[in-house]
Amino acid sequence: MTSISPVRDSKKDHLLTPQNSALIIIDYQPTQVQSINSMDRFQLLKNIIAVAEIAKAFKLPVVLSTVNVQTGNNKETVTDLKAVLGNIPSYDRTSINAWEDKEFYAAVKATERKKLIMTALWTEACLTFPTLDALKEGYEVYPVVDAVGGTSVLAHETALRRVEQAGANLISIPQLACELQRDWNRRETVPDFLKIMFETGIFLKV
Repeated sequence: MTSISPVRDSKKDHLLTPQNSALIIIDYQPTQVQSINSMDRFQLLKNIIAVAEIAKAFKLPVVLSTVNVQTGNNKETVTDLKAVLGNIPSYDRTSINAWEDKEFYAAVKATERKKLIMTALWTEACLTFPTLDALKEGYEVYPVVDAVGGTSVLAHETALRRVEQAGANLISIPQLACELQRDWNRRETVPDFLKIMFETGIFLKV
């Protein structure tokens, strides 16, 4: 019952680690949330909050972006998600594709992480386009399938097929959490890991 020693290089590991990955959160705003028809909207918000809590627990850099707030045509990131993220910069855009926004692009580069955990609304646009661009530039992209949504089930699933065929690594919330935790001997993150698993209903108290 002994973990491999020495521990694998956390920056060069082919799996996700807290030291080699960053979380991208794009357009979780009231208008976008209200237009999601691929899953229950309450569950969607619960799931993206869980992803943000995972990032916070494992101290991942987070790049947050919105669209059309400064133009007055849209509202900020939904309150409950913003509360978990705390006082981090939010990069507002006019471009549908966040990768084409100068400040957002610079913020992603500044993380110095090549593994991008990608979340966005909608799956068919604001997740797909930056995912394809990031892959083209040599990033590894991990769309969190149960924390993103589209205007229909068909639109969502078709978009996921497209990015997967382009090389994206689809991932779920429990897989993401377990991949970052990896070993129960990493005890400093176990309490937060368990809390998130219970709150999302992944673990049940019996």
